Amino acid sequence: MLRSLVLVVFAVLPFGTVRAEPPLLQPFAAEGDVPMPPWHVVGLPQQTKPFTHFSIVEIDGKRALRVEAIESYGNLVHPLQFTGTGAHLAWQWRMERLVENSDLRQKSGDDTPLKVCVFFDLPVEDIPFGDRQLLRFARAKSSDPVPSATVCYVWDAHLAAGTMLDNAFTRRVRYVVVRSGAERLNQWVPERRDVAADFIKLFGAESDHMPPIVAVAVGADSDNTHTRSLAYLTGLVLEP
Repeated sequence: MLRSLVLVVFAVLPFGTVRAEPPLLQPFAAEGDVPMPPWHVVGLPQQTKPFTHFSIVEIDGKRALRVEAIESYGNLVHPLQFTGTGAHLAWQWRMERLVENSDLRQKSGDDTPLKVCVFFDLPVEDIPFGDRQLLRFARAKSSDPVPSATVCYVWDAHLAAGTMLDNAFTRRVRYVVVRSGAERLNQWVPERRDVAADFIKLFGAESDHMPPIVAVAVGADSDNTHTRSLAYLTGLVLEP
């Protein structure tokens, strides 16, 4: 199934002290070259293929997450519990190497050089019967939580920006193509998305409101096309 502008809320305390609440998403790492908890790598159930590689690097004066896929699959996941009625997701990404022969409309081409995903806890009873049975099967096979609905923002080599489509393997994952092609290769590009609005556009037939968010993930995969991709991401934040 699974293929910091920082949020700061100020609370005034009894003696006039102001305290900043922690962000919904923790930085990838305060120091070192490895992503720190609660970020952790998640693959497919019983995955035997290589995992996508995630590391922390300095590039263009920024501390960023380096995401490299070499015939591999994997997501870097941050669990959370957010039950607001709306949310916005912001980040900056820098694409260095696309998956040139990808085609998200087909299983053989379902690879993404970089994706930012939001996992939702959509009630099972709201899911179509066939999808519901597949979801239960996937959850039985996986030792990691499997979300009932996922929206992934992707940078694709070919599909036009603004394209929305189902994942070729499962309708529980749906894509929004945010960037397309190589025109802005090797440049930092800022993004900001209305998560609730995008959820309704993609899953509106199943729910008229955004369900609880249970995780945010960053991933890349090149296992279906047997290729390599490389990209960077920084400044990832989830805001109510």
